[in-house]
Amino acid sequence: MAEAYRFRVNQHGPAGSPVREAFVPGDPRPGWVRLELRAMALNHLDLWTTFGLPGYPLPLPLTPGCDGAGVVAAMGEGTVLPPGVEPGGSVMIAPGLSCGVCPACLRGDDMLCPAYGVVGHASDGTAATHVLVPAANLLPIPGNWSFEQAAAFPLVFLTAWEMLVHKAALRPGETVLVWGGGSGVGSAAIQLVKALGAQAIAVVGSEAKAIRCWELGAEHVIVRGDLKALSAKVRELTGKRGVDVVFEHTGAATWGTSLAVCTRGGRIVTCGATTGRETSFDLRMLFAKQLQIRGSYMGRREHLWTLLSLLQRNSTNPPFRPVIDKVFDLAEYPEAQLHLEAGQGFGKVVCRIS
Repeated sequence: MAEAYRFRVNQHGPAGSPVREAFVPGDPRPGWVRLELRAMALNHLDLWTTFGLPGYPLPLPLTPGCDGAGVVAAMGEGTVLPPGVEPGGSVMIAPGLSCGVCPACLRGDDMLCPAYGVVGHASDGTAATHVLVPAANLLPIPGNWSFEQAAAFPLVFLTAWEMLVHKAALRPGETVLVWGGGSGVGSAAIQLVKALGAQAIAVVGSEAKAIRCWELGAEHVIVRGDLKALSAKVRELTGKRGVDVVFEHTGAATWGTSLAVCTRGGRIVTCGATTGRETSFDLRMLFAKQLQIRGSYMGRREHLWTLLSLLQRNSTNPPFRPVIDKVFDLAEYPEAQLHLEAGQGFGKVVCRIS
């Protein structure tokens, strides 16, 4: 049997600082399973886990990694598996963890659970050969998908669906400005906007990324430069009206522009702050334009089953797919973190586990 190993954040530090260690995979308790992982995908949350978040102590030492796919290697006593999942079967992981019994969980809003956490942030994650997760967090992998594709799917598509459908209530014919169209969540959002009958205006950092966004179905793509010029371009593309929805996940650097380009009665949904967490704005713009601002973090686990059903109904011509930028070996996980931090790729960074 090959050596079981994982990468650990023993103390917070720069990207690439998690260290490799051998370990003995534990046995799953009732209701849980042990997966033998075949692939894991990185998210910016891996970087925040490594850097540390002021005011949010994490249970160090900790194995990062929110997304993963593999096979069911062991089950806790009395564990019942979700539909389509079998012992030894191929699965991907829904990354959100919740108690399952509080009022929020019982009504389906598991991401509002007081005990809510994310695999690889609140518990040991997928930068490892094996991981323990609740059986309720397993989903079957579409038949024609690789483990790498499956690992790249859950977190970004769950986040984008929650933002567009559940928070923004996107309607056919509306226009959405997608910041960071070349990111994992941005590339997911562009595809979902199109699948929902709306139009995406994507913002990217280079011409090469612009071409990829058009291929994913963006109606217009703007290569980011001066933000005042970008705002004017959005107004031009929308007949001076502005966009109905802003898909915001970059934070302080773009917040003022997001407010400026949103039409009267429009919606801004935000899930991230990669360029800074603190910002200020003129409240008069908020109430005079009658804007709605919604925060979003992850999403209902049931949304992943909805997305799976959409894929199964359209298996020959799927309306969306995970976009993979580069595949590393798990042994190169620190290098994969550095590649993600550099921000030069398009889509998800994945590690294959031999």
